[in-house]
Amino acid sequence: MKEKRKMKTLQKKDFGMTSKGAQATLYILENEAGMQISVSDFGATLTSVLVPDKDNNLVEVTLGYDDVAGYEAGTKFFGATVGRNANRIGGAVIEINGKEYHLTKNDGENNLHSGLDFYHGRLWKVADADDTHVTFEMDSPDGDQGYPGALVMKVTYSLDEENTLMIHYEAEPDQDTIINMTNHSYFNLNGHKSGDVLNHMLWLNADAFTLADAASIPTGEIRSVEGTPMDFRTDKTIGRDIEADYEPLIFGKGYDHNWVLKNEGEFDKVAEVAGDESGIHMSVLTDLPGVQIYTANFLDGEKGRDGAVYEMRDAICLETQYYPDAIHHENFPGPICKKGEKYDTRTAYRFRVK
Repeated sequence: MKEKRKMKTLQKKDFGMTSKGAQATLYILENEAGMQISVSDFGATLTSVLVPDKDNNLVEVTLGYDDVAGYEAGTKFFGATVGRNANRIGGAVIEINGKEYHLTKNDGENNLHSGLDFYHGRLWKVADADDTHVTFEMDSPDGDQGYPGALVMKVTYSLDEENTLMIHYEAEPDQDTIINMTNHSYFNLNGHKSGDVLNHMLWLNADAFTLADAASIPTGEIRSVEGTPMDFRTDKTIGRDIEADYEPLIFGKGYDHNWVLKNEGEFDKVAEVAGDESGIHMSVLTDLPGVQIYTANFLDGEKGRDGAVYEMRDAICLETQYYPDAIHHENFPGPICKKGEKYDTRTAYRFRVK
């Protein structure tokens, strides 16, 4: 009988002090295959993902910073846990049960990633941790970021021997509210210092995307990808059509759009990315209805870890989510979590070499 491989012992490391004088800690999970993930209680942030490549060399596949000071000062959402609502809300105002709630306008006239009091800029508590997982939790009171309802947000990162990084979000609000969590990791499967991802291959299980205006607010139209540069149903390089003369790409300066996934609410594979040099393949699995593909179009000389300087299109984000601005579109799956209902969703990133 084959002996089951065991995970290596959970490590804890000092991650530096925040500007408010709080100690931040790094938690490192590692499996027997050598894959390693690091997460911090500062922001419940995914700070590092090290994966063996085709030659069995460890490759850092996420963009990031050296310490907590970098994450605190950073404005690009590297590895961020984004909530209470990820992505954009048009006009920075919502209505729930007939009452209006005004949110911070931090993206022109709109709200992006819930305003400026970000979840990823706060110190979270470690609720539970062992060699396979770390669970962070944070009290989010009624009125937090402008949203109704108090809740305790839980985010669990786990790693298994199949090289699967799982992110599990849980909350139970005491009033009807929006909950739409995501992780904003920037991936480069050739390594975080390797340059652009335009030769990475991308496949998406999506027949349509949500059309958006010049401010990236959805119009309400769900448009077929057929015959457009948005069609990744057969895998192709990210760069093949990124400069196409197509209005959505011109608006976004590249890909920065929500695709309508075909998983029908089931936890299933929805995307695959492959590094052309490393041989590392990453599958994305989720039970959520959408994924924002963002090709780092607005990176411009961002100083990162190990002396790296990150430029435009040096990474791809695959942010699983409810569709952007869903509260304002009856034809979009609803982001409202009712009082006493459980918000419970999982997204996984699974790595292999080919």
